[in-house]
Amino acid sequence: MSKSGCQEPAATQAASRTGGGGSPTQRAPIPSVGNRVTVVLGAQWGDEGKGKVVDLLAQDADMVCRCQGGNNAGHTVVVDSVEYDFHLLPSGIINPKVTAFIGNGVVIHLPGLFDEAEMNERKGNGLKGWEKRLIISDRAHIVFDFHQAVDDIQEQQRQDQAGKNLGTTKKGIGPVYSAKAARSGLRICDLLADFTKFSERYKVLAQQYKSTYPTLKIDKEGELVKLKDYVERIKPMVRDGVHYMYEALHGPTKKILVEGANAALLDIDFGTYPFVTSSNCTVGGVCTGLGMPPQNVGDVFGVVKVYTTRVGIGAFPSEQCNEIGELLQTRGKEMGVTTGRKRRCGWLDLVLIKYAHMINGFTALALTKLDILDVFSEIKVGVAYKVDNQTIPYFPANQEVLQRVEVQYETLPGWKSDTSAARSFKELPENAQKYVRFIEEHVGVPVKWIGVGKSRESMIQLF
Repeated sequence: MSKSGCQEPAATQAASRTGGGGSPTQRAPIPSVGNRVTVVLGAQWGDEGKGKVVDLLAQDADMVCRCQGGNNAGHTVVVDSVEYDFHLLPSGIINPKVTAFIGNGVVIHLPGLFDEAEMNERKGNGLKGWEKRLIISDRAHIVFDFHQAVDDIQEQQRQDQAGKNLGTTKKGIGPVYSAKAARSGLRICDLLADFTKFSERYKVLAQQYKSTYPTLKIDKEGELVKLKDYVERIKPMVRDGVHYMYEALHGPTKKILVEGANAALLDIDFGTYPFVTSSNCTVGGVCTGLGMPPQNVGDVFGVVKVYTTRVGIGAFPSEQCNEIGELLQTRGKEMGVTTGRKRRCGWLDLVLIKYAHMINGFTALALTKLDILDVFSEIKVGVAYKVDNQTIPYFPANQEVLQRVEVQYETLPGWKSDTSAARSFKELPENAQKYVRFIEEHVGVPVKWIGVGKSRESMIQLF
């Protein structure tokens, strides 16, 4: 017996029987790493075309996962001329053989989830049987209607107090992640465990927000009625996410795909803070958002639009507030999938892409929207930053410094011809090929795919 009166652990007893250090007769087997996951991440400020890359890879996948964010994300997939818009659902669910998993790092607005699924289901056969193919982690936090209302109030307060806002999607993402960090949030497991206790905690949380924001209107009873209606509907989908992911990684061989939402420059830690999202949308968020170890991360593919866009305010060094920016916006149809807001446009910024690569360790890149550049006689690419006439070897953290950055450009010849029909690298004009190789050489990462249109068939694979 130990001095505390508790029985010693079996391992300690065994050690004492062998003289306090005897080696066991047989060592435990070293576990295998298991299946590795393939990760797709945005390398800019979002809207790079991740959904199309995921859709391409999902054709050969068994499981597609979302690890962070909420319905503030927007991924568009075009299949058989039908355009599907995804916000919470992993866009890979469009493959009828895929199991989709929403991890613990995702925040879920239940009405939004079901509305999205039903809307896409009406568009075509892509989401047939989706309810039987969707798994939700029990540790995922719930976005309530009042979180969305608070998001709106906070944006208005920023506008009134500072004359500018963050440009959030007003989907309640920031407030629910704040509640999560403050340990006052409610999760899917709470909703399913005991609805009476859940209702009590919900009312306490709602009152806390009401005290902070007196103008906030909350229909507590009405929302609780709606939530109770979802209990039986989501119950078959919910699993212990950690155990589910472990079984997927260490069971039979599976091709597992992780679909990152938002992008590197919107990451809460590494993005252009404070004009960022509220989650980690770089590779570290994959592990914390799914409950899996880093050793299971395999290929990390970075998706890069061949020019740069951004929604909302914040520093944008390569932005073109001129006819070039307008042409990119018009040709690229640069409107936010989630917000419908017009995107700001500028030249490709490779300083920004290299910074994203430093954080994520991309194994290959997917370039999208190459066809949008078809009309330019020359194309500029940002390759370095100067601040106070000094070249800096890093991407500045401070917004005020970033606003003063002078971008150093390389000018490349355009190709002035249509690339949309190309289906192989050699079919691209010579100057388009040189543009791709320039990106590869400067970033130090090979380009695996090139997008020249909206459809699945318009993705050229290089290797």
